[in-house]
Amino acid sequence: MRRDPLPAGAAGPAGDRSVAGPPATDRWSRLAALLREGPYGRRALIALAAGAVSALALQPFNIWPLLGLTLPVLVLLLDGVRDGVRARQAPAWAALRPAFGLGWCFGMGYFVAGLWWIGAAFLVQADDFAWLMPFAVLGLPAYLALYTGLGASACMLIWPRGSARFLGFAAVMTLAEGLRGTLLTGFPWNNFGYALGSDLNFAQASAVFGIAGLCLITLACLSTPAALLDASRRWRARLGPPLAAALVLAALWIGGAWRLAHVEVGTVPGVKLRIMQPDLPQDQKFRYDARRSVMDLYVATSESAGGLEGITHLFWPESAFPFFIEREPEALARLRAMLPEGTTLITGGGRLEERPNGRRPAVYNSLLALDSQGRTLATADKVHLVPFGEYLPFQETLEALGLQQLTRVRGGFSAADTRKPMEIPGLPPVLPLICYEAIFPAEIVSASKSYDQPRQGLLLNVSNDAWFGETPGPFQHFEQARMRAIEQGLPLVRATNNGISAIVDPLGRVVAMLPLGARGVLDGALPQALASTIYANIGSSVSNFLLVLFLLLAFASQRGYTRRD
Repeated sequence: MRRDPLPAGAAGPAGDRSVAGPPATDRWSRLAALLREGPYGRRALIALAAGAVSALALQPFNIWPLLGLTLPVLVLLLDGVRDGVRARQAPAWAALRPAFGLGWCFGMGYFVAGLWWIGAAFLVQADDFAWLMPFAVLGLPAYLALYTGLGASACMLIWPRGSARFLGFAAVMTLAEGLRGTLLTGFPWNNFGYALGSDLNFAQASAVFGIAGLCLITLACLSTPAALLDASRRWRARLGPPLAAALVLAALWIGGAWRLAHVEVGTVPGVKLRIMQPDLPQDQKFRYDARRSVMDLYVATSESAGGLEGITHLFWPESAFPFFIEREPEALARLRAMLPEGTTLITGGGRLEERPNGRRPAVYNSLLALDSQGRTLATADKVHLVPFGEYLPFQETLEALGLQQLTRVRGGFSAADTRKPMEIPGLPPVLPLICYEAIFPAEIVSASKSYDQPRQGLLLNVSNDAWFGETPGPFQHFEQARMRAIEQGLPLVRATNNGISAIVDPLGRVVAMLPLGARGVLDGALPQALASTIYANIGSSVSNFLLVLFLLLAFASQRGYTRRD
C-alpha cells in the first residue's frame, strides 16, 4: 500500500526516526531542528542530559537561571513530537507515547542528579542494605520520572503553536507535580518551584501562591526562551513571550524585596532558645549498648556554651535516643541533673504504646516535651511515615521474607491519625513536623485549619539527616522546611543531628544556623509570627485559579489552531 508523501519540511513519524521541523534556513532554525528532528534515541539522550543539568538549579547550587535553558529544550522536543504527528495528519493520541518517553528521560535525568544522595543511607548499615542502593539511586528516580513523562504526554492533548503552549506546558506539568506529591503517600521532593524559591526575594511569592503556584510560575516563565527559536515567526513575536516572562519575574522579585525590607518581625518576649546539634555518627544512633555515651555527648554538648541558665527551651533532634526515654530511669535522672528549673527540653524520640489482647506494642516516632523533673508535658507522634525507612508496605509479609526497613523497628513504626499541636509552657502553639513531614505543604495547611483554637505560632521541624552525610540532601531538606515558614508566615525552629539546624523568621530569613557536619549549640530569640498569609488562609486556591486559566487559554488556542488547519 503506497503512502502519501510527507509535507515539505516534515520528516518521519515521531518516536521512529525523525519528526517534523522547520527548514534549517538560519542558525536559529538549525538549533531548533537539532531538538525537533533526527533519531528518537538522540533526542531522548538530549532530554536526559537537560534533566540532569536542571538539578543544578536546586540546593546547594541554586543556579536557577539554568532552567531557562533546559525547560526550553524539553518544550522544543515536544514541539517536534507534535509537529510530526500533525505532519502525518495522525490523531493527537499518536503523540502520547513518544512524548511520554521524552518526558520520562527528562525526569530521569532530573531525579537521578537531584536525588542520588539517597543511596548514602544504604551504606550506613552496608552489610544489610548496600544491595538495595541501586534500587534507591535508580529505581526511585525511574518511578518519579513517570509523572514527568505523564505530564509531557498529557501536554500533547492541548499543544498549540505559539505562546499559549508555554501556559499549557506549565499547567499540565504542575498537575503532574501535584500527583507526584500525593499518590502512593507522595514524594514532592525537589518540586520545580524550589528552583525559583532558592532566591529569598522570589520565595516571598509562596505566601500567596504556595509552592504549587511557584512551580506554575517557574515552568511558565522559564520555558519561554523556546520562543526565540520559532523560526517561522517574526522576531517581534519571538521576543514577546520571554519579555513578558521577564516582566513577571521582575515584578515578583521586586515585590519580594519590598516585603523583606518593610515587614517588621519582632521576637517573643521571655523566650531564649537553644538548639543542640550533636553530629552523632549514624551507626551509633540505634545501638542500645551506646546509650550512655549518647547521653554523655548530648549533655556535654548542650552545656558547652556556659551551661543552661537562662535558656527557656532546649531542642534536641529527631530519634535522639537508642531507647525509650520515658522507660529509662537512668536517662531521666541525667536530664533532671542537667535541666535548670524552668527549662523545658523538646526532643525527638521513640514512644512505646501498649496494645490490648497481647498484640505487639505500637512504636511511634515522636516529639516529647520534658520539664526539669523529667515529666512529660506534651507529645506529638509522626503522621506521615517514610516508606521503607520507617515501615514496609505489606509489613508482615515482607518481614516474613527477611526484609526490614532501615530503622530496624520490628513491625515498623505506627502512624498517628492526625497532626496535633503541642502545648508547651512558654511557647506559642507549636505545629510539629517530624523529618520529611516538612515537605508536604497541603498537609500543613489542612492541619492548621483543623483546630478550634488560636493559630499556631511556631513550626518545629526535628530531623535526622545524618543518614545522608554531607551531600545535597540536607541542604534540599532545609530549603523545603524554610519554604513552609514563608508560606505560613510562621517562624521555624529546626533541630537536626548533623545539620542544618536553624532558627528562621516567618519571612524565611535565617536568624541563626549551625552548618552541616558541625557539633555545637546555637542560641537565639524566637521570632514572632506574622498575620496569617493568603496561602495559609486559602491554600492553593490562587494557584489553582491560575492553573485553570492557563489550561483554558492553551485549550482555546489549540482549538483555534486546529480550525485554521
